[in-house]
Amino acid sequence: MGGCIGLGRNRSAVVENSSGSLSRTISGNQHNKTYRLAHETIRWKSDVPLTEGQLRSKRDEFWDTAPAFEGRKEIWDALRAAAVAAEARDYDLAQAILDGAGVFVPNGYITDCYDQLGERYQVPIYCLSYPINIVKEDNGRDSPAECSEPVEGGAETVLKLRLSNSFSDVKMTVYSRDTIGVCKKKLQSQEGIEASRQRWFFGGKLLGDKLHVEEAKIPTGYVVQVIVNVENSPGPAKRAL
Repeated sequence: MGGCIGLGRNRSAVVENSSGSLSRTISGNQHNKTYRLAHETIRWKSDVPLTEGQLRSKRDEFWDTAPAFEGRKEIWDALRAAAVAAEARDYDLAQAILDGAGVFVPNGYITDCYDQLGERYQVPIYCLSYPINIVKEDNGRDSPAECSEPVEGGAETVLKLRLSNSFSDVKMTVYSRDTIGVCKKKLQSQEGIEASRQRWFFGGKLLGDKLHVEEAKIPTGYVVQVIVNVENSPGPAKRAL
């Protein structure tokens, strides 16, 4: 993934110091607002355009392998949860997760952070936001007219859905011949989340609106990740240089 991240404000020079020096500096300023998460979405462009499914798989691969190489697993778990919250623009929740894990962000972004022992953790930008040149998948986002009518028949089944906007699990009854687009409409009726704001993932793959539930091959009890896009609202953004 290419490009530098344009971090417009100079939050702190300590990011250039060694881990030991930085650790000592942070220890004396744990409540300094300099080390709080920026309420901004970092904008960036991928060198190689990715589909949503490819990006999701890339993210899963990073989060699954990062703890095996360096740092503490509990910190990586906290960073992952904070990254999801920040992407959904729930910055208060993201900050609470970081605070609870004792993680400091000297430049205001999870891309480069430290735990209380001075251990450095670096999270790639692709885990924090979507590139501006994300590629639309043919089966990823269909119009309501193409996917609003369920196919008659099929067995009744219960899906377990994990919502990114609330970090909660909900159960929803659907039919095996329902399309994912129809399921999104049902979730909209049940939880009030507009279908156009939902992206469903299972096993690291994006579930297209035309895909039938039975074709997704979701075992009973397994969780489907539902990423809820935040409604568009004006706000500051940083662009890669």
